[in-house]
Amino acid sequence: MPPKKPKQSTATPESMSPNWPPFKPLMPPSNLSLETIVPGQIITIPNFWTSALCKNYVSFLKGLPLTTTPGKPKKGDALRVNDRFRVDDWNFAERLWRETGLKELLCGEIEREYEEEGDEMSEEERRELWGGDVVGLNPAIRIYRYSKGQFFDCHYDESNLITLPTKPASTPAKTTWTLLLYLTSPATGCLGGETVFYPEELPNKKSPIDKPVVISLETGMVLLHKHGDDCMLHEGREVTEGEKWIIRTDVCIKRVTKSTF
Repeated sequence: MPPKKPKQSTATPESMSPNWPPFKPLMPPSNLSLETIVPGQIITIPNFWTSALCKNYVSFLKGLPLTTTPGKPKKGDALRVNDRFRVDDWNFAERLWRETGLKELLCGEIEREYEEEGDEMSEEERRELWGGDVVGLNPAIRIYRYSKGQFFDCHYDESNLITLPTKPASTPAKTTWTLLLYLTSPATGCLGGETVFYPEELPNKKSPIDKPVVISLETGMVLLHKHGDDCMLHEGREVTEGEKWIIRTDVCIKRVTKSTF
């Protein structure tokens, strides 16, 4: 089950978007940091959201019309058992990008009082990490709830070619990294549900890890992992107690389009 080729889609504002709660209280952007788990592949942002904000969002999300995934997946898809809600919401994606410190963090715009010299990535290193110039988040917002006994079997996340409805002109973009915001954890009564990445030797390509990497749930933590052709095989383990709530989107880079004459 190798990674799939990028899909083409157009993101449009959604008229029936939920009345999302405000992002309050938030951590100061200067408190946020990128924690590398596997270089160029897996990164976390601890305490991206406060526990109070996560709790508020879980209460709100429980009121959305979630749909249970089909028991039998499409051919070539991994077995996933969970409840989900999806909406194309450019405004929410922009708020999550601009109001939380995420834009400053990913684009290297945060000034730190006690930063060590050499800690900051160069512009070239940043572009190499994200795959290009980051322009925002995928407006396709997905809400996942995994209850006791639910899981997501081994799979790859694919890249998508999308068009962001920016003003005054739209922006051709490509998704390069999956973004998962965990709203629950063992601290809130959710046990199991870890995301596990597996080593895998592909043709002409060496695995970046030699043993499984387990990412445990932390309330308010963001997990970023590279997807598309370079996506690592991974799974969401079965939840054994409580509920695992996630907000999912993707990091988008500007897509260079060929001019036609």
